[in-house]
Amino acid sequence: MLRGRRIAFDYGDVRIGVALCDPDAILSSPLTTLQSKSKDLFAQIVSILEEHQPIMIFIGKPTLLSGLSGEAVQKVEDFASTLAKHTEIEIILVDERLSTVSAMKNLQSAGVSAKDARNSIDSMAAVAILEQGLAMTKLRDK
Repeated sequence: MLRGRRIAFDYGDVRIGVALCDPDAILSSPLTTLQSKSKDLFAQIVSILEEHQPIMIFIGKPTLLSGLSGEAVQKVEDFASTLAKHTEIEIILVDERLSTVSAMKNLQSAGVSAKDARNSIDSMAAVAILEQGLAMTKLRDK
């Protein structure tokens, strides 16, 4: 696997969770949460990309448990399309089924209260998306 950081975004109508991995793609960590409606959203994202220099971007694609595309898929595809206009970094959509559920269980296991979990659930969901994307690309690159 090519050495370099990867970044993931968990897009939502209100917040966007962001996660980043180390250059060896071993450890994924929550980075920040952005406000989706922020007027300078893409300037913030470009700043994050410039600071961390990722070689790949994963964005969670909200596929339904049935495997069909939900209403939110179009919003995510629009977000990915707009992001692609701001960077030349490869963007990969990753099936994010249960990423938020997984993140919530991990936070509860760590003893984080439901109130405090709301503040970090989006970036933790981005960690789940990042880990799924890393696993997917490791298999692809074999």
